[in-house]
Amino acid sequence: MPDLPRKKVGIIACSGEELPEGTITRLAVLRVLHQLRPEDTVTICLPLFMAGGEGDRNFARMFPTIAVDGCEKQCAFHGTEKYSKRPAAGIVVTDLIAQHGLEQPYGCRKPDAAGMRAVELTANLAADTVDELLGKAGR
Repeated sequence: MPDLPRKKVGIIACSGEELPEGTITRLAVLRVLHQLRPEDTVTICLPLFMAGGEGDRNFARMFPTIAVDGCEKQCAFHGTEKYSKRPAAGIVVTDLIAQHGLEQPYGCRKPDAAGMRAVELTANLAADTVDELLGKAGR
């Protein structure tokens, strides 16, 4: 019997450089990819995706994808939906900060303490979402 490719979840992070929340998305996604769910996830490069990267676009058509956006513009979510298909889930950092009553983060290059709390919250939610999408909830 041939080995079938293992189902993974793609994660596409916001590329916003002008807001602390953009940095938070990227740090949170890296935490999921390298520490929390390295065997279950792959990254999708938003700029390449938007520029026509067919490999990333095809992956997002065939496997569940999580868009992690910094703000209400939801560029990662809408770009994925436009060029591939609707993401299986979306996370918006500004919404998480408001829902959990976190302080407003500062620092676009290096997040402050509030930003690092938002990174942890975002990463943990993304990891939980990966588990749900792969049927591994309650890990």
